[in-house]
Amino acid sequence: MKEQLIADITREMIPVLNNAQLLKLQEVLEHCFWKVKVEKDDSVETDENVRTNEEFLDLFITAKSIEGCSQKTLRYYRATLKKLFELRDEHITHMTTEHLRDYLSNYQKINNCSKANIDNIRRILSTFFAWLEDENYILKSPVRRIHKIRTAKTVKETYSDEALETLRDNADNLRDLALIDILASTGMRVGELVQLNIEDIDFENRECIVFGKGSKERPVYFDARTKIHLKNYIESRNDSNPALFVSLMEPHNRLEISGVEIRLRQLGKKLGIDKVHPHKFRRTLATKAIDKGVPVEQVQTLLGHAKIDTTMQYAMVSQNNVKISYQKLIA
Repeated sequence: MKEQLIADITREMIPVLNNAQLLKLQEVLEHCFWKVKVEKDDSVETDENVRTNEEFLDLFITAKSIEGCSQKTLRYYRATLKKLFELRDEHITHMTTEHLRDYLSNYQKINNCSKANIDNIRRILSTFFAWLEDENYILKSPVRRIHKIRTAKTVKETYSDEALETLRDNADNLRDLALIDILASTGMRVGELVQLNIEDIDFENRECIVFGKGSKERPVYFDARTKIHLKNYIESRNDSNPALFVSLMEPHNRLEISGVEIRLRQLGKKLGIDKVHPHKFRRTLATKAIDKGVPVEQVQTLLGHAKIDTTMQYAMVSQNNVKISYQKLIA
């Protein structure tokens, strides 16, 4: 109770004191309360002006929405934090590092989920409590001392040159051929692909502007083969839909993410190629680019990653090239 009182007083002074002054205040309070016994007075009513956990969550979601987070990310934030509030009785201003460690440990045991899943939850908690700290609602984020959870690194598959050519050779219509080519040559996300319109394509410069995560624009580039196949596909169409890719059947609606995924999965199953999906094209491009000596910073820009660590997770550099580079280094 004494520690909580000191924490509450310190938190109330955050808006008017700097960090050095807050630390000194905390030191003085601990000294003054050293021999004082503090007991809870149940007759004192709770301050009605104190926001609830759910109200803080709404403020957080609003802030992240303004910052440009996608609706999918916002839903993930809300669901994850609501689960925390359901399983922990403490108000967020009273949650400690120990509370959150206990929550993560119990969550993993109850749900039997992977370490990667738990680390995703930790990152969301870190983002939330860091925001509370930045907004001066708490003195210090309790997640600071909960470090990244180590997970086993698995080498994710990429398409071989043979697999890509097999997919191209067996595409039985112009749309699917153009679809495979543009995914393979640009490395764009499938969500970016389905938003493209015909007018977005600059055939002369072989590039187009896509809207990535956080509504960020970036240019992507395609090769000559993709240009030819895209033109052939567009010229073969007799619909008036402005979308770059539409369904094969009337009324030729804009192709959705699920439509791309289903078509590629069907083609992969037919050809006996494992795990054919849109994201694998993106990982393949990143891996090939780094493998051929493209600086990772440029690959990061090409893929539209905010952090270079994300790019490195996508790209699995050839061990043979690592060996060649090492031999050049010591030669």
